[in-house]
Amino acid sequence: MTPDFQRLMKDAAQLTRAGDLQAATAAIQAALGGGVAAAAAAAQDLRDVIDVAAREVPDVARTFDDESPSAPAGNAPDAGRFIAGSHGDASGHRDFKLYIPPGAGERPLPLVVMLHGCTQNPDDFAAGTAMNDAALAQGFFVLYPAQSQQMNPQRCWNWFKHTHQARGRGEPALLAGMTREVMARHAIDPRRVYVAGLSAGGAMAAILGDAYPDLYAAVGVHSGLAAGIATDLPSALGAMRGGGTTTRATASGVATIVFHGDADTTVHPGNGEQVITASVGTAAAVEVEHLKGADGRATTRRVHRASDGTVVAEHWLVHGTSHAWSGGSANGSYTDARGPDASAEMVRFFLEHPHRQAH
Repeated sequence: MTPDFQRLMKDAAQLTRAGDLQAATAAIQAALGGGVAAAAAAAQDLRDVIDVAAREVPDVARTFDDESPSAPAGNAPDAGRFIAGSHGDASGHRDFKLYIPPGAGERPLPLVVMLHGCTQNPDDFAAGTAMNDAALAQGFFVLYPAQSQQMNPQRCWNWFKHTHQARGRGEPALLAGMTREVMARHAIDPRRVYVAGLSAGGAMAAILGDAYPDLYAAVGVHSGLAAGIATDLPSALGAMRGGGTTTRATASGVATIVFHGDADTTVHPGNGEQVITASVGTAAAVEVEHLKGADGRATTRRVHRASDGTVVAEHWLVHGTSHAWSGGSANGSYTDARGPDASAEMVRFFLEHPHRQAH
């Protein structure tokens, strides 16, 4: 390895430890110069920082702290509750936050599962996406699982490990179990359960949609990657850098909405196209719209329709946005207030796509 490569990789490791993943990725890109082959060497240098061995704790009791002092979405007494809890089973244990809207229990309501990105936590993600405000306005639950720093030092969901990519094992099984536990404890409509995420959380949301299409009616992926696009750290770095190719033989068929900024230097925007392909294939008819918001930020929206005219996917490419939640609040990290409101558009898309029948 050249001195420059070694220096840049050392810088990347230090930036990763500091939690600045965007700068770390830029350093890796500068070090690699081109090609996935060099990513293997980069992965070895960073393995002790990112790719730690996961040690799950089996058979941990599930708890819900309904008396949590956590603040609701707003200041009004009827703004709902934002409670803390934890879930554990044979697949592991994680904490979570749950937003409960006013009037919960009067009738079954939808549930949106929100998976944060690296270095984030449920409170930060809730603040940045303002999803609790959307839930208050439209009446649905929001579940925010929390990644453990023990399982990943940067609190990234381990989407790039083959042990966390299939039904019935690893983090997908744990998150599906957490979702079902919340459904069992609250009046939630099983036909309207959805999952969305940012970056590593978006990649894990794609995996959950692929592994549990009977549980999640639709998926939202913001600045993320497709299920099956990587199985280890070298292939993950390659996909993040240049956009990989999904290994899925057939599309999952799960309705999916994708948001990605074309100025994203952390996760290549080409990954958004791969998410769509892995979800609905390439046979759907595509309608292209060029939108421009009041703030001047342009967006290209591609609507994918099945042969019967049903919308099966939407791909929003936001021009000028980097690795950040489009239309998000400055109260949270990795947000860009300009551009279309990803939270509002995802909720709209979700509610348009219930399961046709309960599973």
